[in-house]
Amino acid sequence: MNRFFTIGAISAGIGVAAGAFGAHGLKEHLGTDMLAVYETGVRYQMYHAFGLIAAAWALSRWPGKSAAAAGWFFVAGTLLFSGSLYLLSMTGVRWIGAITPVGGVCFLAGWISLATAAWKGRS
Repeated sequence: MNRFFTIGAISAGIGVAAGAFGAHGLKEHLGTDMLAVYETGVRYQMYHAFGLIAAAWALSRWPGKSAAAAGWFFVAGTLLFSGSLYLLSMTGVRWIGAITPVGGVCFLAGWISLATAAWKGRS
């Protein structure tokens, strides 16, 4: 539980820093389209930082494989989805965008796993 809460809090902090870097440091260096790609990565990192905190809470309430899987799916999704968008926007290497949907699937699997944990753990 503490692991996902910690990773979620760190990820949120990185998301804030990445957002500020994009708004102030990259604005002059990226075109509008690539800045939007970068900002999408930041937005989804922030959403799923809170998803990780929710997974940590779920583990404390409904310990089990589903809540743990949700946390790991959110970690993988953040690395693959947001990470690929950060790389794509800053390098312009288009094939990196092929990784992004895999991260999106991880995000979906994380939310399904979190819902499963809640469903199985309901009173």
